[in-house]
Amino acid sequence: MPTLPTQPTAHHRSWREGVTPYQWLVLLVAWLGWVFDSMDATIYVIVLHPALEELLGASIGGPVNQEIIGWYGGVILSIFLIGWAIGGVLFGIAADYFGRTKTLIATILIYAICTGLAALSQDWWHLAIYRFLTALGIGGEWAAGAAMVAEVWPEEKRAKAAGILQSAWAAGFFLAALVNLLLSGYGWRALFVAGVAPALVALLVRLWVKEPERWVQAHAQDLAAGKGGVIKLGELFHGPLRRHTVVGSVLAFVAVFGLWGGANWTPTLIGALPDTQGLSKADLSRSISYAIMAFNVGSLAGYLSFGPLADRFGRRPIFALMCAGSFVMLPVTYLTPHAYAHVLLLLPLLGYFNNGLFSGFPIYLPELFPTRLRATGAGFCFNAGRVLASVGPFMTGSLVATLGSFGLAASAIGLIYLVGLATLPFAPETRGQPLPD
Repeated sequence: MPTLPTQPTAHHRSWREGVTPYQWLVLLVAWLGWVFDSMDATIYVIVLHPALEELLGASIGGPVNQEIIGWYGGVILSIFLIGWAIGGVLFGIAADYFGRTKTLIATILIYAICTGLAALSQDWWHLAIYRFLTALGIGGEWAAGAAMVAEVWPEEKRAKAAGILQSAWAAGFFLAALVNLLLSGYGWRALFVAGVAPALVALLVRLWVKEPERWVQAHAQDLAAGKGGVIKLGELFHGPLRRHTVVGSVLAFVAVFGLWGGANWTPTLIGALPDTQGLSKADLSRSISYAIMAFNVGSLAGYLSFGPLADRFGRRPIFALMCAGSFVMLPVTYLTPHAYAHVLLLLPLLGYFNNGLFSGFPIYLPELFPTRLRATGAGFCFNAGRVLASVGPFMTGSLVATLGSFGLAASAIGLIYLVGLATLPFAPETRGQPLPD
């Protein structure tokens, strides 16, 4: 007797089944925006030494040593993070009030144009101003993009889509490293000029993406009730949302502080290794590019694995895994290797935990807030902690002078991940719950 064909079970179906072409388009556009966010942010990390050697050399009128570069580099990174925080909060409110797509277009144009303007810097404080303006757009782009993807994608597939969205940061690192390889003979200013390219993504958003229906309905109700964007920020600290806001902000602060205060000094670590001493600027630049690529191989794996792991085990356990791994891998990476090859083996592990942690935020933060406050809440949590975290690079520069090496300084910064582990017991678990209306 012939057997009847059986229907495929949910277990055997691809998670991509049922996703519409438009939902993929929204994810693609938001992903591209975040790719170029990452590229523009990474460009400064790559050109930190050559740019400050030239700009400070002209100001000081003499040779520039590692301590001076560490100090001024930390100051500019701190200013950058403050701008990121301000942009994230203000444009998060704008995304709730004016719309996700309009805000996405504005923020992409801001960070693209201001990155290009950084090529005109004639002193270190010129560079600081341009990086501050760039950061305003970078901070705002994430809030609008994360809210848009969360609201357009199906409920049961949101975590995986958010993981793909955050993977754009690793792609941006690769792109920045590739641009550095291609333009290594043209000087640091050429890299900033290349940062204007993301302006093309704004055109794609304008032509192809509409406002999410969730936001359209919530915004209409908001206007009917006479509520405005300025009022919304205060609402994050009333009732049960207060706990969500505090927990989300602390976790984001830990992630940002650890990344910018520790892991993002990888180019400096490479330059200080014994077997990279004496390399030409072009050869050292290539070695740094390969190290950044190795770091982001692990980062990409962390970004893409957070969503599936969080769907299976819960949001809190995977946040804990990433914090614990970062706490261990920062000192291991910065203190144990004595050769370039050793660093290349350790950087993917550091990247998996240190950057993989960030993939939790486009998943978790939109789940904490209702539609009318989603971009405001996610933008505030992800970015407000950057004001405090902005002391991370500055502190690293100070610790270099005190402890005598970037390795010891970055390892000390890694203690911040214990704060993340201590915060998680107070975090609500949102696995399997729909987005709050």
